Amino acid sequence: MMEKIRIAIIGVGNCASSLIQGIYYYSQGSGREVIGLMHPVMGDFRACDIEVVAAFDVDDRKIGKDVSQAIFAPPNCTAVFCKDIPWMKVPVRMGKILDGVSEHMKDYSVDRSFVVSAAKQSCQEEVVQILKSSRAEILLNYLPVGSEQATRFYATCALEANVGFINNMPVFIASSPEWAMKFKERGLPIVGDDIKAQCGATITHRTLVNLFQKRGVKLDRTYQLNTGGNTDFLNMLNRARLSSKKKSKTEAVQSIAVERLVDENIHVGPSDYVPWQNDNKIAFIRMEGRLFGDVPMNLELRLSVEDSPNSAGVVIDAIRCCKLALMRGEAGVLEGPSAYFMKHPPRQFPDDIAYQMTEDFIFKTKGC
Repeated sequence: MMEKIRIAIIGVGNCASSLIQGIYYYSQGSGREVIGLMHPVMGDFRACDIEVVAAFDVDDRKIGKDVSQAIFAPPNCTAVFCKDIPWMKVPVRMGKILDGVSEHMKDYSVDRSFVVSAAKQSCQEEVVQILKSSRAEILLNYLPVGSEQATRFYATCALEANVGFINNMPVFIASSPEWAMKFKERGLPIVGDDIKAQCGATITHRTLVNLFQKRGVKLDRTYQLNTGGNTDFLNMLNRARLSSKKKSKTEAVQSIAVERLVDENIHVGPSDYVPWQNDNKIAFIRMEGRLFGDVPMNLELRLSVEDSPNSAGVVIDAIRCCKLALMRGEAGVLEGPSAYFMKHPPRQFPDDIAYQMTEDFIFKTKGC
């Protein structure tokens, strides 16, 4: 019987809900692995071989509940595509708030915002002890955008607990030489930063920029505007929390261009919160360029997609790559998986190259 990949989760929000639903949706023998996963099997591990053994949040409606219930609690609003989640015997623990909740969130309906728990917050020693006692192997960061202090707190906990780290958020840990070295010195793998969706705005925008480049079209200016109605978009109404997110998304597009656009000619980032959209994200992309003979052209695209399931399959691949690295004793930043799965890796590569680097990493784990 295949061993499980034991993960712990920080933030039991929409993204965690989609991930956990997916783990059970893609059960062995269901035949569903073929649709929606980039790798149905990776190193003999399937999606259903992932097991949640610990979880942390700060919302009073989730603290103390079993993870199987907490993933459906407000303010979560993502699509429910797998209702039959078994009782997991994993209670959601009170985490550390720090800067994880923006002040402006209290001005909105409790159905839309956090209800911050008055329970005693976990200190570093307590988080580390929970990770150790649960025998977690990998810690996933699903904190809100702008949670700089909180992300560093949990990254430190991962180091102390001797677990791998997957940073799905745009706080620069894997792409920080200092933090990357800390994980390497501890003999732990890290994948980051800021998860790319399976088929989202950033990966689509990058693909179009690459198309312009390969077809000889001069890109003069471009924008990507995103709207959504989940807690992530509500959190990002505080523009002070957006600097790393905007940098991450902009650099993901800039890195593909042959010639970097000046700041005034590129705008990439979250734009507004529309409550009734719930977890549906709508992206508007415009690209203006010049063809043969300097003749102008422009392209406009509208993408509508359920935001959280769009990243869950990519995270499942990141988890399995991290597990394979643990099995091989490979430490530090996993360069290929970080470049392919994340918006802001330590080094950017075109997606076709990052894909091949990731395939080489997976192939290597088989001892071939």
